[in-house]
Amino acid sequence: MPRISAEEEFEQLPLRVHTLLAGVPLHDVWSVDLPRWRAGITLDEFLRTPGNSKLDACGCSESSSLFTRSLLVRILLDIRFFVGRFFGWDLEPPATTRKTFAVRLTDTDHSRSLVTAGTQDGFFRVVYRFENEQLLELINRTAHAAALSALVETATGYRFYLGVYVRSVSRFTPFYMALIDPFRKLIVYPSLLRSVCARWNQAFVTG
Repeated sequence: MPRISAEEEFEQLPLRVHTLLAGVPLHDVWSVDLPRWRAGITLDEFLRTPGNSKLDACGCSESSSLFTRSLLVRILLDIRFFVGRFFGWDLEPPATTRKTFAVRLTDTDHSRSLVTAGTQDGFFRVVYRFENEQLLELINRTAHAAALSALVETATGYRFYLGVYVRSVSRFTPFYMALIDPFRKLIVYPSLLRSVCARWNQAFVTG
């Protein structure tokens, strides 16, 4: 499950996120190659495959997430949310609506999006969902984070990208990100990307 450099192929992809989040630090990018069960599969189709709501990353049945959590990831997230509740980390700061990345969307972006900006998706909110690109965001007292999912058809199969953007909301943000980075990079993201592979095969092996 390779972590790829932002200077490599990710920034060469024709994705809306590059201009929409210009100036927002790209924290890291991950990718995973998926087998070609058939041609023409889109990210939106993948998100809408039956049963996705059972495989969300936060236990929310309304989520269209492609990620499911391993036991170790669930334990880590439970600890994080327990600590977050104790310190009030997960409360949204005042005037969240003025800070959302959705205010950067153009009329064309809104018309292209298959989901209305601001729609709740698990503990994230949708900024946009295009045919092969989706941006979700989370704003709380630790960070203003965005997760980009993209699906690209290649000569031999498909490649799924997961990009994470983080904008500081206080002096605590860099410390918080440094604290959780080892867990994200060594445990959480590799596990979530393995679940994408499993979900892909489950959805399209008979397609």
